Amino acid sequence: MTYCKRGTEGLIYLEDGTLLRGCGFGAKGVRYGEVVFTTAMNGYPESMTDPSYRGQILIITHPLVGNYGVPNPIVRNGILQNFESEQIQIEGLVVTEETDPSKWNSSKSLHQWMAEQGIPGVSSVDTRLLVKKVRTLGSMMGVIASGEHGEDPRKYIEMRYDEIDFTKFTSPKSPIIHQNNSPDIIVLVDCGIKHGILEELYKTGFTIVRVPCKSSADEIMNYSPKGIVFGNGPGNPNILKDLVKNFSAVMEYKLPTLGICLGHQVATLALGGNVRKMKFGHRAINKPVTDISNNKCYISTHNHGYGVYKEDIPPDTQIWFVNPDDGVVEGLIHKRLPLITTQFHPEARPGPNDTTWVFQKFKKMVIKDEGN
Repeated sequence: MTYCKRGTEGLIYLEDGTLLRGCGFGAKGVRYGEVVFTTAMNGYPESMTDPSYRGQILIITHPLVGNYGVPNPIVRNGILQNFESEQIQIEGLVVTEETDPSKWNSSKSLHQWMAEQGIPGVSSVDTRLLVKKVRTLGSMMGVIASGEHGEDPRKYIEMRYDEIDFTKFTSPKSPIIHQNNSPDIIVLVDCGIKHGILEELYKTGFTIVRVPCKSSADEIMNYSPKGIVFGNGPGNPNILKDLVKNFSAVMEYKLPTLGICLGHQVATLALGGNVRKMKFGHRAINKPVTDISNNKCYISTHNHGYGVYKEDIPPDTQIWFVNPDDGVVEGLIHKRLPLITTQFHPEARPGPNDTTWVFQKFKKMVIKDEGN
């Protein structure tokens, strides 16, 4: 019998029938979602608040999680500096051992934070077994429970992850303006933007206007932007028909455009390419990407379960970055339009800063376009 320091039992169930019982922590309750894993050794406050994880139960492979607790939010220019959104986005958390914090800036424990926000967690389970299952069989639906037992967990799975438009939960309901030194405006189509990406865009000096994910081309162009960014976000890009349509309409204006993560996938679909569900995706802070224009390799942060492969790229585009491990296309450059995309997160929060220069490249595109 496992000793549970919180006095609560928990379980994690996979739809292939795997059922592991352990200790519950965080909030008591039951959640369902797609079960995925990250190999990141640090940065759990950022990962857990990343809107791209909405609808997913996250397994962290590092054995000890919670060592440095959770800090108080730091906000500058309306942008969070130490979280990726205002709330925990994951459906639940699975770890080998949940620990109490010991760090100077910790304001609460991982357990307290999750309890306050209604997110269940499970510890004292074999995360290696779970990750091997996901790697072998692919990402699958699952159920996590803390302090709730006795019922058939299968009954809680109401819908498939791929069928749900999660952007309606992560996109702002109305525009948000981040005033900057320059009056020139970059419109960010916000489907669940990470604040780390928002911070790097703000550093370019432009005023950033975040508009809801489903904003029309007319609504976007009403701001007379100098450039447009389609950012990251959760879920299946193939069901976001309106977003794809709006991207196509915006490209008619031939403004400098940057697509990141979901934005990369939407750009691919809008231009006539294909996006496929990956077996278990890329979720880590140490993934290599190779710039094929100069054969330089960078270490980058990833969080995506859908991908573009070489045979899927749209007409009139060329591959910019590729993952040398599995060949997934990690960036595109359009041959005729001022459009660049990255599948990875160039701001890398958490993670390395190898690719933050992508934002400066986009800034140069905007300045060059202004000069024409």
